[in-house]
Amino acid sequence: MSDPDFNLDRLSKRPAPEPRPSVAMLAKRDALAAFDEAMKKTSAVPQGSERASRLSHVATKLWSRMMNTKFLSGTAIATLMIAPIAGITAYQLMLTRDGGPALVGEIGLKKDSTTVQPGDNKTVATDEATPLAQPKAEPAKPIDIDRKRAEGADAAKAKSEVDAIASTETRLDAGRLNGGSAATVAEEKLAMDAPAAAPAPSENFAVMNDTAAANQAVGLAAPEAVMAPLPGSPVIERESRDKYPEFKSNNVVAVAEQPVSTFSVDVDTSGYSSMRRTLNIGGIPDRDSVRIEELVNYFPYSYAGPEKAQDAFKANVTVTPTPWNPNTKLLHVGIKGYDLPAAEQKPANLVFLLDVSGSMDEPDKLPLLKSSFRLLVNKLKPTDTVSIVTYAGDAGIVLEPTKVADKAKILSAIDTLQPGGSTAGEAGINAAYALAQKAFVKDGVNRIMLATDGDFNVGAASDEDLKKLVEEKRKTGVFLSILGFGQGNYQDNLMQTLAQNGNGIAAYIDTLSEAEKVLVQEATASLFTIAKDVKIQVEFNPARVSEYRLIGYETRHLNNEDFNNDRVDAGDIGSGHTVTAIYEMTPKGAPGQLNDPLRYKTNNEPDTYTTSTGEYAFVKIRYKLPNEAVSRLVTQPVTDQNAVADLAAAPEDVRFGIAVTAFGQKLRDEDATANYPLADIEKLAASAKGTDAFGYRGEFMKLVRLASGLLPN
Repeated sequence: MSDPDFNLDRLSKRPAPEPRPSVAMLAKRDALAAFDEAMKKTSAVPQGSERASRLSHVATKLWSRMMNTKFLSGTAIATLMIAPIAGITAYQLMLTRDGGPALVGEIGLKKDSTTVQPGDNKTVATDEATPLAQPKAEPAKPIDIDRKRAEGADAAKAKSEVDAIASTETRLDAGRLNGGSAATVAEEKLAMDAPAAAPAPSENFAVMNDTAAANQAVGLAAPEAVMAPLPGSPVIERESRDKYPEFKSNNVVAVAEQPVSTFSVDVDTSGYSSMRRTLNIGGIPDRDSVRIEELVNYFPYSYAGPEKAQDAFKANVTVTPTPWNPNTKLLHVGIKGYDLPAAEQKPANLVFLLDVSGSMDEPDKLPLLKSSFRLLVNKLKPTDTVSIVTYAGDAGIVLEPTKVADKAKILSAIDTLQPGGSTAGEAGINAAYALAQKAFVKDGVNRIMLATDGDFNVGAASDEDLKKLVEEKRKTGVFLSILGFGQGNYQDNLMQTLAQNGNGIAAYIDTLSEAEKVLVQEATASLFTIAKDVKIQVEFNPARVSEYRLIGYETRHLNNEDFNNDRVDAGDIGSGHTVTAIYEMTPKGAPGQLNDPLRYKTNNEPDTYTTSTGEYAFVKIRYKLPNEAVSRLVTQPVTDQNAVADLAAAPEDVRFGIAVTAFGQKLRDEDATANYPLADIEKLAASAKGTDAFGYRGEFMKLVRLASGLLPN
């Protein structure tokens, strides 16, 4: 302090040095590297919980106390002296805190996450072990310039080079944002090696926050702190990494070659809400994301149901003309499950397995998840039990088994959830099953509700490993249902696998309204199983039908011999659930058949019974009651008694289901509906809208209109 040059008054009046982009980039890189190193320590507090003080909170309190002292308040000395001290103190806290840094663990980079390099508008994949992707050759120029300065190079010349690069990158990003041609962008890129004048203020541009726009499109409020990037910021091209099971549409089958069709029922609805979200933000759904059976089964139908639980469900069949092909007919099969009265509903033991990893830190993920589960808790009975397990880097128990009578405690636990860390899916599932066994209810409902964006990147090595784990655990009587959130990295293929093998449903929550539908209106169907391992087999009569194809259910196909094998797993039906399946069949002798008749015909003529009764087909359904291991059989012949000559004479539910089936085929660009206009699909749906108490059918017609402006002609 005795050094005359070290004068605090003079120092406080000295102007700040000019900011340098290269130094800023180096500082960010070093900071993230330090954070990544600190992430190796794991917090003892369950990740995703706010109960322990976060480092950001500690640092804020420390800074506030120091800056509000009488001596330092409002002085330049405070800034010059305290800022370095506070920074060093926060860093030391981070390194020495027991259990490792919670804050760093929450914001750390995750495997398969993306970072944006300066001046580059493309996403660059990074690995979990790499704190920050190495800069590309071109964006590295500011570092070289800084080195020149350190070696005594002319400062004015170095500054000119920095300004030239920043100007060129700004113009490149503006060109990309405004849809500039590849040639124009490439031509501008050549200017990277030459100085260029900084752009005039009028050339600056604002980048719209696409996440906020997407949320607004689906009815979600934008976060309060969302701001558009500053002019000159890099434009991020968001490339979706959503994954869906790949499959080919069912072929038209000759009855003479293969008269029997067998499949497992499917009551999942994730395909519909995923499709809806994509259309609402102006996109075209991925072809493999459109599972037609999930579109059709999204809607409630008023099919006739059974009168007692032992019958489980009832089949309703209708034969109608095909609206998109005058030479074929549609066989519509509608199943209605027994609607369990409230008095017969058994106690529920539910474990909420919630993904609170860093990837869930988006408005349509964890915030929506928390609101959704609050709705479910308010629907449950006081005697039901709720537990909460979170996973992010590791699994932790946030709430031990708690009766819903203590609702405030459960809701408080939900409210404390915060995102951070990587995604230890396998560890979370194991912890959830252990907790479910701890509170197991004999002869009741024991179910895990897994809510995630579908990104499992820590734990089991493959989807097959998780599938086997879930298959083993379901034998204990604990089932697994899946609720998906968000987009951009949604692993739908894994979610489908887990739900199907965990004897549960797979739903996709894109809005709070969808959460209310799945978790409130359809709560009994989602939680209470009335029939399991439900399989359908249809045998077509070659005397009346020459060809057929099952529309949808490609991922639910079963071998014919699986139908009578009670060891083969199949879909489950919940209380009051409806299931719809539609076949398109070509009557014998009708024009337009796709399969030529066999030259060397085998002796497969139908017997006199089926010929004389005029049956189109024979429907068989196998199922097991929830606590039984031996299946039961239900049969239903399909005759002219089930047929209508005019589609308009068919029940509303049948017509609406056919309209949804046609729309699904249009989205998948199927040949069958290539000449069937979307306008006709909307008209058919409008004619069968009915009372539409919750507005689902009206919303569907809006989606058809949206698709008409997005799909190629």
